[in-house]
Amino acid sequence: MKILITNDDGIENIGIRLLASWAKKLGEVTVVAPKVEQSAKSHAIILTGEIEIKEVPFMDGVKAYSVDSTPADCVRYGVLGLKQKYDLVLSGINRGVNVGVDVVYSGTCGAIFEAARLGMRGIAFSAFFEGQAAAAKYFDEVYEYITKNNLLDETPIYNVNIPETSKGIRMTYQGSEYYSDAFVPVKDKEYMYYQDGEIIPDICPDDLDRDTVAIHQGYITVTPLMTTRTDMRVFEKYKTQD
Repeated sequence: MKILITNDDGIENIGIRLLASWAKKLGEVTVVAPKVEQSAKSHAIILTGEIEIKEVPFMDGVKAYSVDSTPADCVRYGVLGLKQKYDLVLSGINRGVNVGVDVVYSGTCGAIFEAARLGMRGIAFSAFFEGQAAAAKYFDEVYEYITKNNLLDETPIYNVNIPETSKGIRMTYQGSEYYSDAFVPVKDKEYMYYQDGEIIPDICPDDLDRDTVAIHQGYITVTPLMTTRTDMRVFEKYKTQD
């Protein structure tokens, strides 16, 4: 199996090394990751100008490249630049969970959206801020769950969030708002400073099918994603009739 690994926290982050170290037992691993942190860059790519790309030392048996751009561009370079096709694209382990509406902003998830666009399968892995090392011990369990149930044959991309201690794995759907946000004015400056707010209590606190609830109840969440933004219900209702 040929595996491409990326992240949005940067190639020096411990999470990507934990993921690559585990993935080596599945097959041939190539790492293409951002030079610096690219959190919340979603599915962005650079369309103008040059992108710095360097082969860098990483770990035994793994070729690695540092890309001064987004996670999606890292996937693009892994395929289009290195002229390779991969059986699986892995993204993470992100420092911070990606659940609810945060999935829209996530560079970790943006990487697997780009993988799907290029015809590949992908899994995004995220954990709580101090829980990357703890999350790594559940990789075997998560991968067995995905392969045993042939989930990648159902849809090509999944978003996985892992707590430090797991009660088990739940198939979930994307919840709603996760953080409240704030812009704080800076004294004597002509701009506003963005500041993370607090976690918003879920509107359905007992619904363990929601990723925003299940992750805080101690479950590993596995959420199937789609690349399309079309609301098929409205399309089917109003589409032009021949």
